[in-house]
Amino acid sequence: MTPQKRLNLTVYAPVLMTNDGRTLNVVRGMERALPGLRLHWEVGKGGRLIELPQRDAWLVDEATRGKFPLLCNGDESYPVTVSGRGRSGRLGPAGQPLLDVFAELPLDAAVIAAAAEMLEGVAEGMRAFWGHATPDDAAMDIVYQTAPTLEGPPSPRRGLPALKLLDQIRAPEIPYYLGWLNYWSAAAAQAIGFPDPARDSELLSRARRTASGGWVVQLTDAPLDLDNPAHLDALLRAYERFPEIGGRAAP
Repeated sequence: MTPQKRLNLTVYAPVLMTNDGRTLNVVRGMERALPGLRLHWEVGKGGRLIELPQRDAWLVDEATRGKFPLLCNGDESYPVTVSGRGRSGRLGPAGQPLLDVFAELPLDAAVIAAAAEMLEGVAEGMRAFWGHATPDDAAMDIVYQTAPTLEGPPSPRRGLPALKLLDQIRAPEIPYYLGWLNYWSAAAAQAIGFPDPARDSELLSRARRTASGGWVVQLTDAPLDLDNPAHLDALLRAYERFPEIGGRAAP
């Protein structure tokens, strides 16, 4: 059987604090965006599913300990997951610790239709600096943009630019790669110079402003497929337009 394609959604946000309700905002935002979704199970040790009848209170309690455990929808035929992982200041931009929030969903028509709203809900709910939602095939090419090789520096595929690792980026607001759907907080948009009406008319035609003043920017109408020359060209043009992304701009 052909493996089911997946949508990877990731946002980078400030670390959890005491009495932090942001993890609950994230989960509720995903459920609002995708009709019928219920993330009421924890994935325990060995992949064991644990139903959470008091999910909301449990999530808030876990957040007080700095945790965002792995949640799922309990449907092995249509798995949707979300979790968070802390990143120490040693591995964060400008020495700042972060919480990385990850979600995975099947890449089907319903998810594609809901993806922009879901990315906005997760990112705004988490008060993230930036984030993205990208099909897993294209996401693998992103890995090659930052992963060191045996010879030393990264060796990107498809002519994509080499990017710095997150701990080499000068500020947490600066995205370190692009995806299909891109969330840029107001601070991130300012850091990379978006929008410029004279240069960004095409991107603005597929962009939406968020309640906090950030942006969700969609690079291509259909999910990013880098075997499609038009999609690859759109990604390359976006990297050329925003040299700050990935720490490529001269200091």
